[in-house]
Amino acid sequence: MTHDRQGPPLPSPRGPLSTAVGEYLRGAGPLPRPEDAADAEPYGDDLHLALYLCYELHYRGFAGVSPDREWDHGLLRVRAALERRFLTSLRADVPVHAGVDDALAELLVEPVDGTGVSHYLRDEGELWHLREYAAQRSLYHLKEADPHAWVLPRLTGRAKAAMAAVEFDEYGGGRADRLHARLFAGLMADLGLDTTYGRYLDAACAQALVTVNLMSLFGLHRSLRGALVGHFAAVEVTSSPGSRRLAEAMRRTGAGAAAEHFYDEHVEADAVHEQVVRHEVIGGLLEAEPHLAPDVVFGIDATGHVEDLLAGRLLRDWRAGRSSLRTPGLPGTSHIS
Repeated sequence: MTHDRQGPPLPSPRGPLSTAVGEYLRGAGPLPRPEDAADAEPYGDDLHLALYLCYELHYRGFAGVSPDREWDHGLLRVRAALERRFLTSLRADVPVHAGVDDALAELLVEPVDGTGVSHYLRDEGELWHLREYAAQRSLYHLKEADPHAWVLPRLTGRAKAAMAAVEFDEYGGGRADRLHARLFAGLMADLGLDTTYGRYLDAACAQALVTVNLMSLFGLHRSLRGALVGHFAAVEVTSSPGSRRLAEAMRRTGAGAAAEHFYDEHVEADAVHEQVVRHEVIGGLLEAEPHLAPDVVFGIDATGHVEDLLAGRLLRDWRAGRSSLRTPGLPGTSHIS
């Protein structure tokens, strides 16, 4: 059994499930029983770190963990139990719109109260808020577009062509220096953060793990391809106005040119992507497979649900004057005056 020297180190555990999965990956202990997942908090630290560990084996893995663990039968059984607990709770907790048009229409309506995370960061966020936000979001943005790429072989015709076109932009249009993950690393560097992949996994809150795990859950299951398209639509439709506010936050706080550029790029690109995703990706998918409409709606609404969980956590902590991170301070941060 060969060991993978690439990837980040395994993180510290957050409970019995993540302890057992981590020890198993180290070769130092048995897996948890699949039935142990049934009573876990469905949006909590322990379940979602355990699930994140399982999913990350399909991305870059962990230092010292054999690549063969990606398809370890016992680990896959445990992952299925963790997924079942998460997905069952999502289906019970997410209020689902009646149809795709209704779900998309609501995404296009900007909230009048302006109380979201991007509004907070634009209007009153300080550099330490921006650093925390970037650290939390780095779990996804340093592999931006990767979870959505899994849907490509599961689409046909218009949907496949349009999805590939949007992903091509996300991957920099063929230029390594324009990869959106690379642009986010530039943002992190401007904020004095460590740009190493997976550096802030230990620091990230449970709700940040949930948002990334949702993408991996949808992406890794062909049966959930409609939900992944719904997730992608929710991200692209809401990205442009939110990115505009975040770009303004970066400018107001003097975060740096690369920090501004990341969000400026998303304002322009995602305004175009929104139209392509709505009309070609979703339209093409439902033309070919109309029975997937409820899954598309579920993907849209589940995305809103988990993003609301993260926003609630961030804003509660920040408004109380405390850090949203699990670890005191922000590791891997250089001083910025």
